Amino acid sequence: MAVKFDRRSFLKVVGGASLGALVGGGGKAQGYPPPPMTHQHPQAQQVLQRALAAHPQGYTFFNSAEAAFMEAVVARLIPSDALGPGGLEAGCAYFIDQQLNSMYGHGGRWYMQGPWEPGQPEQGYQLPLKPREIYRLGIAATNRYCARTYSRTFDRLSAQQKDTVLKGLEEGSVELGDLPARTFFNMMLSDTMKGYFADPAYGGNRGKVGWRLVGFPGVAAAYVGFIEQWGKPYEVDPVSIPDLLGGQAQVDEHGHPIHRPVARR
Repeated sequence: MAVKFDRRSFLKVVGGASLGALVGGGGKAQGYPPPPMTHQHPQAQQVLQRALAAHPQGYTFFNSAEAAFMEAVVARLIPSDALGPGGLEAGCAYFIDQQLNSMYGHGGRWYMQGPWEPGQPEQGYQLPLKPREIYRLGIAATNRYCARTYSRTFDRLSAQQKDTVLKGLEEGSVELGDLPARTFFNMMLSDTMKGYFADPAYGGNRGKVGWRLVGFPGVAAAYVGFIEQWGKPYEVDPVSIPDLLGGQAQVDEHGHPIHRPVARR
C-alpha cells in the first residue's frame, strides 16, 4: 500500500467494515471510554457529563516533540483535500495520545509474559513492547534518522520528504534499531484510522468529519420506521456520545437518539 493516497482510495482501504471494528458494540475504541448513558442513573449521567466537559484537549502522553511528530504524521497519512478535513484537523494525534494513556497503551489486554521468540508473520504481534513504548521508541528513532538524512526532525521536513520517510517505514527500509519499522508504521496507520472514525468522545473525529464523509449515523437509533424503505439512503446528521451526554441530541422515550435528516442543498 502506498503512503500517499487520496481520500477515495483511503475509503476503499478501510471501508464500512472498519467502522464496525472502531465504533461497533457501543462505539468502543481501544481503551476504556465513557459508557453510553441511556440506562444509567441520572446522578451518574451528571458526573460523566461534567467529566467529559472538563476533559482537557492537551496532550497527556506525548511531549512537545512527540506531539509535533505525530501531528505531522497524521496530516500525511490522511491529508486534507476537497472531500474534507484530514487526520490533523480531525484530532487523530490527540486521539492516539489519549489511547496511549489507556489500557490499550499499557497493553492491558495483551499477553506480555513471553517467551519472546521470533515469530512468523501469520502469528501476529510478537514483541515485548507495549504500544506506548513502541511510539516513544519509534518517534525518537525516526527523528534520529531524519536528523542524519535531512538535518532536521520529521515535523520540519517538506511534504515530499515526509512521504519518503513514511514509505521507508512502511517498507522497512528505514532502520529503527531493535524496533521493526513496519510494526511502528502499521500501528501509527491503524491508530490514525481509528481516530478518524471513532466516536468523538475519544478525542478524534472532531466535528464528526469521518462519519460525515462516509455517511455513518453514529450512535444507534431506533430504525423500525425505516426498515421497509428499500434503497433509500439514510442521510442524517450523525449523533455522538458527547451529543447525548451534553443534551444536544433529541432522544425518544427509550433513550434512543432521534436522527435529524441532513438538509439537502
